[in-house]
Amino acid sequence: MTKSRVLRGAIAALAATGLVTGAIMAPAKAATRTTVVIVESNAFTSLNPSQADSNLVINSDIAYLTSMGFNYYNDKFQLVRNTKFGTYKIVSQSPFKVEWHINPGRVWSDGTPITAHDLLINQMTASSAYSKAAGLGDPANTDVTPAFNSLGYTGLYDTQVTNVSITPDRLGVVITYKSVNPDYELIGPSVFPVHTLVALAAGEKKLGTPSHNVALKNKFLTAYTTKDTATLKKYGKIWSESYLMTSVDAKTNPLLLVGNGAYQVDSAVKDQRVTLVLNPRYNSGEPTSGITKIVMNTITDGPAGIQALANGEVDVWAGQATADGKAALSKIAGVTVKGYATLSYEHTDVRMGDGPGEKDNYTGIFAPGTTAASQAKAKDLRTAYFLAFPREEIVEKVWKPIGEASAPWDSLNYPPSSPNYAKIIAANGTAMYREGTQASRTADALALVKKYYPTTSAANPTVKLKILWGQPSNTRRISEAAIIKAGLAKAGFDADLTPTTNWSAFISQNKWDAMFGGYGISAVLQKGLTDTWQSGIGQDMGYSNDKVDAAVLALSGAKLSDEKVYANYLTVEKEVYGDAATMNITMWPGVSAAVNTLQNFKPSPLTPEVLWNFWEWKF
Repeated sequence: MTKSRVLRGAIAALAATGLVTGAIMAPAKAATRTTVVIVESNAFTSLNPSQADSNLVINSDIAYLTSMGFNYYNDKFQLVRNTKFGTYKIVSQSPFKVEWHINPGRVWSDGTPITAHDLLINQMTASSAYSKAAGLGDPANTDVTPAFNSLGYTGLYDTQVTNVSITPDRLGVVITYKSVNPDYELIGPSVFPVHTLVALAAGEKKLGTPSHNVALKNKFLTAYTTKDTATLKKYGKIWSESYLMTSVDAKTNPLLLVGNGAYQVDSAVKDQRVTLVLNPRYNSGEPTSGITKIVMNTITDGPAGIQALANGEVDVWAGQATADGKAALSKIAGVTVKGYATLSYEHTDVRMGDGPGEKDNYTGIFAPGTTAASQAKAKDLRTAYFLAFPREEIVEKVWKPIGEASAPWDSLNYPPSSPNYAKIIAANGTAMYREGTQASRTADALALVKKYYPTTSAANPTVKLKILWGQPSNTRRISEAAIIKAGLAKAGFDADLTPTTNWSAFISQNKWDAMFGGYGISAVLQKGLTDTWQSGIGQDMGYSNDKVDAAVLALSGAKLSDEKVYANYLTVEKEVYGDAATMNITMWPGVSAAVNTLQNFKPSPLTPEVLWNFWEWKF
């Protein structure tokens, strides 16, 4: 799974893409087709991917199809302004202010006008200051979940936005920032149909008239401006809980399906498929080119998904690539296979403390405790975990056959293609994971473990370790898990690597000592990926470091020189690696495929990769 947190940062420099094509065979009457069927490797769980437990790629993909905002990324890493929806401009340099304005006449799928009211949701889902002032909870208090259980807190919006005011025509907002920010275009307002929160909180079960919904918007605005805690908490409960679902049918409340994107969810069958149809009132983005229906088919088994493409049952394959899968794809007649460098990456993290919102306390082998001796023990054991982690074998056996550029990745921010990569990995503390051979590093790891567990051995590993990872049918991860278990055993660790369906919902739970998986990168920001390690509700593994927080704050503010950006990146990396908190495995090579009669299929390295230009698709 790619952890495509919208507010989870970006990469500092970019890599090139490539193309591989298979045989060509145009199906008869292809031009008359209007339905696209896409393979997804995860099952749908929520219509709100910004909710803390809903961070799955398929959820984000559906949101991308059903909602439109002020901008998006193309396949050249360029941020494109969506002028069909609205405009934004700097209106003051000191203080730094930007006006975000919706074009007149934009409507939600139920016909309700889109107005400034619908640009206020971030104040509740991404502003810690507003959440505290309105009595909705302190997102920094990881023991108590705020009323809006959101992934957005601690992001750029949270750290940079100081005020939001509505324009006189009620079609826009003016946002005031702490300073002139180089990434201000990505710190704008999200768009959400707030009238549906009010309607759902009131128990309504059918779509209202536009006039009724405008009245509901005004109720929302009153609650927002007066910081009516009781009412806002009701909206928070709806936002946090009501969009969690695995199926959609005639019994589903239609208020949950309102959006402004090109498509609307029409139905969903649990663990099988989600069907989306054209939104007849869509006017918030580029017009579509003839595709009237998109079906997201969940096929968790990689070979089965590829076979479905070969059988003509699906049109687009964007599953978890393997070496065998890539070879099989290239043999399918009538299919174009695209290989490209992505900015998604595989990594493993260890638990450093309590997960946000968890009621219990982490007491596993990596728990730091309160004494110097217990903290030294925990760090030694974390270091041993990373020393023994068989990263090179994973890359060689699992990743390199998919994309020849695959190699271990030793920076938290710069990809191997960056001019700064060699410089930063020489200074960030990762040398210990490259020195010698894996056998010598594992021997060092075993020596560290035996300091505290003298009876354990490679022949009889006894130090129990519970590792979280994903789908039990994910071929690529199954292979990784087997390699990891065998590698850690040589250092005395007895690792439980039982797979977990919909695993992203459980990352913060304290019963796991470590995890491995992937993150998807959706934006290119000055702060890079540093906020992954920022203290607070977004830190699933309980990590906290004051020097890291200070560096993230500096990177989140005014534009810095390349030298200062590098210096802050280095601070973060030295601290995080020095604390033995993580190890990146490799950046993902991307592989996707589509029937070659589907025009304008050109995946992007940034999430949502395959779907970024869906409006251009046609047969």
